[in-house]
Amino acid sequence: MSEQVGAIIEAGLDDWQIVQQDEQGVGTLNLKGRWVGAPDCEVEIRVAAADTGVSVVDWRVADVHGNGTWTAALSVPAGGLYRLETRLRAPANAAGEWSPRGDMRHFWGVGDLWVIAGQSNSAGYGRGPYEDPPEIGVHLFRNSETWALASHPMNESTQTQHPVNREGGNPGHSPYLQFGRLLQRALHYPIGLVQTSLGGSPLARWNPREEGPADLFDNMVQCVQKVGGARGVLWYQGETDAGNQADADTYAERFGNALTAWREALNDAHLPVLTVQLNRVYGRDETAPNAWWTQVRQAQRRVAQTTDNVAVVPTLDLPLSDGIHTSPAGNMLLGERLARAALDAVYSCGPDHRAPDIERAERTADGRIVLHFANVQSRMDSIDENANCFRVEDDEGEVGVEAVHRPMDATLALVLSRPLVGGALVHGAWGTNPETAPMDMERFIPMLGFYGVEVQ
Repeated sequence: MSEQVGAIIEAGLDDWQIVQQDEQGVGTLNLKGRWVGAPDCEVEIRVAAADTGVSVVDWRVADVHGNGTWTAALSVPAGGLYRLETRLRAPANAAGEWSPRGDMRHFWGVGDLWVIAGQSNSAGYGRGPYEDPPEIGVHLFRNSETWALASHPMNESTQTQHPVNREGGNPGHSPYLQFGRLLQRALHYPIGLVQTSLGGSPLARWNPREEGPADLFDNMVQCVQKVGGARGVLWYQGETDAGNQADADTYAERFGNALTAWREALNDAHLPVLTVQLNRVYGRDETAPNAWWTQVRQAQRRVAQTTDNVAVVPTLDLPLSDGIHTSPAGNMLLGERLARAALDAVYSCGPDHRAPDIERAERTADGRIVLHFANVQSRMDSIDENANCFRVEDDEGEVGVEAVHRPMDATLALVLSRPLVGGALVHGAWGTNPETAPMDMERFIPMLGFYGVEVQ
């Protein structure tokens, strides 16, 4: 290959890259390279709109060094897609447009980066065809550590630079292209996605405050550092930790510790985290796993209630493509819910994203339990009139729920098989495979699962 002439870019920006904007809506490029030409030349750079060629940042002179290298720091407003141009110009050359050539970078922008973390439903294990095409302005930092137009599968490992999150087989469809698409359309600037998930990974591998190697935490932090920061984290994990009592019991505390560690490592004390409450799993309908899965859902719900800048979205109505993985159709709806959560909770420019959430449980004089829900815009109801996803326990053990009455408001009434004895607890969306969960019918959003709510 012949030696290139003119201005050469060696670091600071790649084709298709999305640069994280700061709080002022500006992205900073720290460019460096070398130049080949007359000794008194200057290196000039500019940013132009990719679609029109109109200058966004007009020509300016880089810092040229005596060893044939150059550097430049460039502030660029949020938006794009852009084209970066360079040229080598002699002071005597008035016709700048005919100056010796320079390298370019194409199809990049300034916007927000979101990190994808968690296990298989985050890595994208949905199977089957579904129309979810790439969209210009939603780009992906792949495992090869190169930027590209975002497309499925996102966690595939061609030329991977970090085998720690290499999948054993090829993944499929995930919710995050839809998430990025809807965010970009609402915010009017590009969205970058950084995939760090791994199927089957326990929380411990994402949490440096637990025993054992936190290799996936290390990889996530390194990826964020390589791309120059992130706006938030998309977190879908918990299935592995719902597999035993110890992990289920401690999930809330350990997840809170992981969040703190992420924020410290990424130097953002208020880093937004959008988490997904566990969907269902088939074939594990036993007493212990039923309790564990419900406990993890409760932990995900509680962390979102007690920790700033953490939001949770429900999944209990989403279809699966096998025994545990959300299907492409379900992923499309999940991506939309995550985008709504981001627009509401992070960007403060969308409608209330919050799912119906148990507020309190009260026993009545006629022996029922009335469940009061927050975040209901219409009424709590169900598409299955006979469905019962609740479990009640008192001092003598389980109390049968004979019926679930729906008064057409923000409450539900549980009709019990016998009077309560002593203290009582109620669980919602009970088990590994709950029956159809009630929802806010106006928005068609199911309630969040819960565990151990005391009956007053």
